[in-house]
Amino acid sequence: METTPIETIRHSLAHLLAMSILELDPKAKLGTGPSTDTGFFYDFEFSKEKPVSENDFKSIEKIIRKLINKKIDFTREEISETEAKKRFKDQPYKLELIKEIAKRGETISLYKTGDFVDLCEGPHVKNTGEIPADAFKLTRIAGAYWKSDESKTQLTRITGIAFESKATLEKYQWQQEEAKKRDHRKLGAELELFTFDDQVGPGLPLWLPKGTVIADELEMLAKETETRAGYLRVRTPHIAKDALYQTSGHLPYYEDSMFPPMEYEGEKYYLKAMNCPHHHKIFAASPKSYRDLPLRLAEYGTVYRHEKSGELFGLMRVRMMQMNDAHIYCTEEQFAEEFRAVNDLYLHYFKIFGIEKYLMRFSTHSIEKLGKKYVNEPELWKKTEDMVRTVLKESNIPFVEIPDEAAFYGPKIDVQVWSAIGREFTLATNQVDFAVPARFGLTYTDSEGQRQTPLCIHRAPLGTHERFIGFLIEHYAGAFPFWLSPVQIAILPIGETHEKYAEELAKTFRNESFRVEIHTDESLGKRIRETKIHKIPYTLVVGDQEIESKTASVESRDTGKIGTLSIEEILNRLRKERDNRQ
Repeated sequence: METTPIETIRHSLAHLLAMSILELDPKAKLGTGPSTDTGFFYDFEFSKEKPVSENDFKSIEKIIRKLINKKIDFTREEISETEAKKRFKDQPYKLELIKEIAKRGETISLYKTGDFVDLCEGPHVKNTGEIPADAFKLTRIAGAYWKSDESKTQLTRITGIAFESKATLEKYQWQQEEAKKRDHRKLGAELELFTFDDQVGPGLPLWLPKGTVIADELEMLAKETETRAGYLRVRTPHIAKDALYQTSGHLPYYEDSMFPPMEYEGEKYYLKAMNCPHHHKIFAASPKSYRDLPLRLAEYGTVYRHEKSGELFGLMRVRMMQMNDAHIYCTEEQFAEEFRAVNDLYLHYFKIFGIEKYLMRFSTHSIEKLGKKYVNEPELWKKTEDMVRTVLKESNIPFVEIPDEAAFYGPKIDVQVWSAIGREFTLATNQVDFAVPARFGLTYTDSEGQRQTPLCIHRAPLGTHERFIGFLIEHYAGAFPFWLSPVQIAILPIGETHEKYAEELAKTFRNESFRVEIHTDESLGKRIRETKIHKIPYTLVVGDQEIESKTASVESRDTGKIGTLSIEEILNRLRKERDNRQ
């Protein structure tokens, strides 16, 4: 049996929403009502006598379910402009749309559902009985300008969610509620990880000591991993002359995302928006032969992007970011192995962070936009895209191909991951560059003494500190694994007479490079609750008995009470958990 596409169900529900509103307010004026990624909405201009609020949602949902149960047919009809204007003579927004459709020379179509008629291209369900009556819900009412234009009338938008089944709907609702609890902005403040300040500027995060611990641990992980993989570390300036970005092609293709230039000594300087041009200059600093390749240059560099104010969002969309960046210069023969190794690096990190669901989003170019959005090298585009596609298939890595979203200099992969509650994030990127090395005149001598231009792979498996930590806050709900936790151990002396022993223990653990806090204020019960609120992995309680036996009473955030252990037993346990990044 053929299943009705969810987009069709959602679009059809938008029509039923309009039918229901007209039942409550026959004088309401209709805007538009499309489907969305999670449901549908419809925009209305209500009559003054019949204002609608969220208090009416249950009544509206009841009417919609009644319409579903009636199994009313959706019937499509194509009509002339004159006929359309007659049908919608009392609907000014529909009349405006009719005029625009006619001007474009397109067919004017409408859908009839019972007595209700709407201007629409479709498609829709055959009849309302195909819509699951228990798998939708109205969620929000808000203002929305007609055609998203602030100079036009403000309408009222009613939004709903809809899914294939009641179970899917309930899962989505649970996910949304859980996402609110795990919101990285909320937890970031509660756990004292980062802050923003108006005098510093929007989109410019300030890392507090505890958040800095996480960033440092991630950087340490990346450096260890990259050292084992044969990367060499470099450092580059935060600014450069405009000539550098003209050569790279970033100014012609990417200028809108860069901060405006600074004038100094008759030269224009730009804040660095990407590390690659600087790395190209490092490659060019000395002659290279095929024996020097592949050359892997890595940097934890700070970059600056001129994101629009309305697009800034906590750590997920910022204007200053620390990027886990690297560039691999290789021969064409080495490309497949190097590209595969980069993908393996992603899989390695997924395992460490417990990321079980992921997808590679393979973005290709558009032939029609060569020379405009993309460098005009059709043969190289085809060649490199084929190479990437082959590696992905041979590696059995799940991927989807998306046309017309490549970088201007070559195909790219955006790495999509899903958090523990099933929310999707864009984590990082992996790009092929066949154009820019030639712009910089980068060459190496091949085995026959001929000068060749290397391919370049841009990769950033952990993306930026900012986005990745934002993801991890939600993924772990702020309860970071032991090795990543800003505070790993809380020591709670029962009374004042036990504080000296607590200090001795703290010194012992700090000497082993563990991050420790001693909590002495308030009652013991309140202090234990505080350690849970701050999601500290281990709590050690010490009193007379522990002092006498040189032990501590240990409780784990994740598994509960462990019992009384010797200090050496605790150290051995925690060393293993930290060093293995469990």
